Amino acid sequence: MRPVARTVPMAALPGWDQENHLAALYAYADGCRVGREAQSLCDQARAMITRGARLPTPTEARAFFEQNFDAAPAETADGRPGLLTAYFAPEYPARRAWSPEFDAPVLARPADLERVDGRFMRRRADGSIAPYDDRAAIEGAARPEQAIAWMRAEDLFFMQIQGSGYLTFEDGGRARAAYAADNGLPFTGIARPMADRGLLPPNGTSGEAIRAWLAARRGAEARAVMALNPRYIFFRMDPDDGGQPNGAAAVPLPERRAIAVDPASWRYGDAVWIEADGGNLIGARASYRGLVMALDTGSAIRGPVRADLYLGRGEAAGLEAGAVRHPLRMWRLVPKP
Repeated sequence: MRPVARTVPMAALPGWDQENHLAALYAYADGCRVGREAQSLCDQARAMITRGARLPTPTEARAFFEQNFDAAPAETADGRPGLLTAYFAPEYPARRAWSPEFDAPVLARPADLERVDGRFMRRRADGSIAPYDDRAAIEGAARPEQAIAWMRAEDLFFMQIQGSGYLTFEDGGRARAAYAADNGLPFTGIARPMADRGLLPPNGTSGEAIRAWLAARRGAEARAVMALNPRYIFFRMDPDDGGQPNGAAAVPLPERRAIAVDPASWRYGDAVWIEADGGNLIGARASYRGLVMALDTGSAIRGPVRADLYLGRGEAAGLEAGAVRHPLRMWRLVPKP
């Protein structure tokens, strides 16, 4: 068991009275199965939603949490709020062959890419290992026959940030581009460098604003900006089952009820209360608040008060996700003794 400092009752959480407690119970019952703690409570919650004709009421769902859990605040080293961002499962048009518009190849995992001590590296012919190429080098060396699909460059860039996506081809075929590997280099956001260079205003660096800038300058100018992020993602093609993608915990991500977290501070299957107010990007919603499950991770998600909220599939989710950059507070739900 992890040590727990101070806790507060569930009823004392900001916004608890306004929560959809029944939706929270369903999210908990689905996500807790991947955890290793509080399995008796997990079993109880799952029994509540599968007990036949009589399903739980919102009052019973609320009582389940209040009777069984307290909430322990997560804290940053300096006591300041952390950061909430958001992500989504993008849906993009794609082509099976190159065209002037669809000129960015979707690449499969290379044969010489190997995971070594948790990081992808190049395995040389003599058996030695070395760091893998950065984004610019990979794109510069890619050959047409290596492509498993073709996309607009800015769409591929954003799909790599999200880690997966859904593709629709010109013949109506659909597939899921699933994460297969990365080049082992850290993620670097391009929003701040673009603002620092005067390419976008400081409060106008939403995902949609960045995408529009890249699309308007498709070619060498856009590639130079995208190369500021050296991290590169390789994909495999899976069937599109119409559902939500799996997170790192290997279960489908419930829309608006799943977060990516830092595994050094959280465990998959943790139930978490988030409160995030004061986002200042153009088009941002005022706040995000509610019970979510820790079911995923990401290379940019580091620290005890850092989360990436999964918003669902498609364009609307993507527009919203691009404007989420909110100060964050988090609480871990802790079973009562």
